[in-house]
Amino acid sequence: MRLPRLFRTSSFRLTLLYAALFSASVLLLFAIIFWTASFYMTSQLDAAIDSDVTELQQGLSTGGPAHLTEMIRDRVDQMPTGPIVYLLQDRSGKLVAGNLPAMAPRAGTFAVEAPAPRVGGRLRAIRAHGLALPGGDYLLVGADAHPLNEMREWILRAFGWGFAITLLLAFGTGAVISNGLLRRVEIISRAARAIMEGDLSRRIPSRGADDEFDHLAGSLNAMLERTERSIEGMRQVSSDIAHDLRTPLTRLRQHLELAQRRGNSPDELRAAIERSIAEADAILDTFGALLRIAQAESSAHRDHFDMVELSELLHAVAELYQPMAEEKRQAFTVEVEPGLRLCGDRELLAQMLANIVENAMRHSPAGAAIALAARRRNGSIEVEVTDTGPGIPASERDKVFRRFYRLEASRTTPGNGLGLSLVAAVASLHAAEILLADNHPGLRVALRFSVGHCDSSC
Repeated sequence: MRLPRLFRTSSFRLTLLYAALFSASVLLLFAIIFWTASFYMTSQLDAAIDSDVTELQQGLSTGGPAHLTEMIRDRVDQMPTGPIVYLLQDRSGKLVAGNLPAMAPRAGTFAVEAPAPRVGGRLRAIRAHGLALPGGDYLLVGADAHPLNEMREWILRAFGWGFAITLLLAFGTGAVISNGLLRRVEIISRAARAIMEGDLSRRIPSRGADDEFDHLAGSLNAMLERTERSIEGMRQVSSDIAHDLRTPLTRLRQHLELAQRRGNSPDELRAAIERSIAEADAILDTFGALLRIAQAESSAHRDHFDMVELSELLHAVAELYQPMAEEKRQAFTVEVEPGLRLCGDRELLAQMLANIVENAMRHSPAGAAIALAARRRNGSIEVEVTDTGPGIPASERDKVFRRFYRLEASRTTPGNGLGLSLVAAVASLHAAEILLADNHPGLRVALRFSVGHCDSSC
């Protein structure tokens, strides 16, 4: 038969392990206390017996055997039933004095059972010291060992009850703790099953105890929120891809169909092919942008991070887009603090900065002012791109980082709405903060890189 689930939990097994270790500790403590108490009581009995033996030996040496016999009789008369008992017998084994029956001589300290004097002959344990006297006589002095044995029984009984209570508490506590852990785990399991069944909004409740389960619930809920956002983003992206690629694919098919029906001359066919190639390139550019965003969102790029001379990179981007600004008769100024360095992927950073500068130039009219600046500020590196173009309404600023999102609903201008999505992905990979603000007029795009992150990533 399978054990109940409660007894198969790791917490209950851990409780059993601790109970076993604690029981072993209790048994060891019991052995030490039992041995120490027994040794102390036995030593006290032996000391009392040895002291009496010494007095009797002195009496024998000063008064002879008769005096020794008299001393023993006086002691027996004073304590007829003990707790000290005596035996003096001659070499033939005949009792001379004392309150114990004659027995076989035995030297040294030992334990013996002998009939209790004047108690009906019932046997009792005696701690004794025997020695042979000059002339062949034998002397034994003993003490009743009943208090010692009773003390041992009380210790055994007390530790027996204590050990039983300890095991009972250990098992009971283990069952209570395991049951509580099972309830918490079952709550997480139910939430996980609901999520697997499609309820992505389900979250794991916390008790507010700030314990490890609350920390786990917080981490799992954060993961679930990010997963829900990712799945919703994937759904949105799938819808946007279907919407945005439908038009170029339709145009591509129309070009090919027209070439098939009307392409009577090589020039007409060549023109149709060129238009089709242009449409295919636009589609490939869209997929290429999506691939770059996916790569930027992958943390695997952090393995290839290296120190990047940001000042040099910004000047290279500015030099690349200077001709575009001149062509549109825009004033393009660059003000970059020298010596700026951060840890990251140079290629992705270049793509991100190029997208921001290109967006500013593309969406600003002729004669607009475009500025690229970078400096250290409050323990971070801040890169700013400002323009005097139409800007972005405050209500739209949170949406422009979504894939395929474009302010122009008609989508007549070139582009696929993925430029700022790539910017957001690269910034997230580099733990940079993106801020969009009004430039009065125009737009101000600020990137803030944490210097601490930059120093610790490489």
